[in-house]
Amino acid sequence: MIRRFAVLATLLLSAQAVAQPTPVITDDDLARVRRETPTVTEEDVRRVQQRHAVPVPVPSPAPRIDALPQPLTNQLPDLGDIAQGYAHTPGSGALPATAPGLFVFVSLAMPEPTLARLVDQAARAKASILIRGFANGSLRETAGRIQKLIGQREVAVLIDPQAFERYAVKRVPTFVLARDGARPAACTGGTCPPPTDYVSTAGDVSLDYALDQLRRAAPRFESEAGVFLARLKR
Repeated sequence: MIRRFAVLATLLLSAQAVAQPTPVITDDDLARVRRETPTVTEEDVRRVQQRHAVPVPVPSPAPRIDALPQPLTNQLPDLGDIAQGYAHTPGSGALPATAPGLFVFVSLAMPEPTLARLVDQAARAKASILIRGFANGSLRETAGRIQKLIGQREVAVLIDPQAFERYAVKRVPTFVLARDGARPAACTGGTCPPPTDYVSTAGDVSLDYALDQLRRAAPRFESEAGVFLARLKR
């Protein structure tokens, strides 16, 4: 009997715990929550945005291709022409096309004193200095070395590998005295000057010594050699 009463009491307590009433939210409760909840206005939003604004990068306008400088030609410039143009400044002493020409073939690998002496004599005689190519393959380095050699002198310095072929230059320095100072086109199709149109000599000598040697070896060039020797003696 006692055990049955205990079980009945347990069932009653469990039923009471399950049957507890659900809390009811009234209009007063909602009104109280609304009063306690802060109101966020548009001004509050703008103020927070200004305080924590993140700068947005403005993309730069795309470059106008049509406004860029346009090349005069689509053909790439010849580096040899650039180097020759570097040396051909007004009053550089380049000879007219119909005048006799005196060409001094050198290399930038030659000793500096020898190069300086030949450049000085070429400037006085109005002869042209010819180089086969660029020093270390660099146009800038070549131009710098040429400018250092020239200094304030007025002398034509030409980078012309084809001239070495035209006049069969095998060593430097080589001195070539030509009847026509104009340099012919590439040595193809029989355009190389015939041996009767020029005379040459090679050796580490001064320009006046080379000219004297040339006119003695080829008397037919007496007058042409005399023109340049006269300039050297001034």
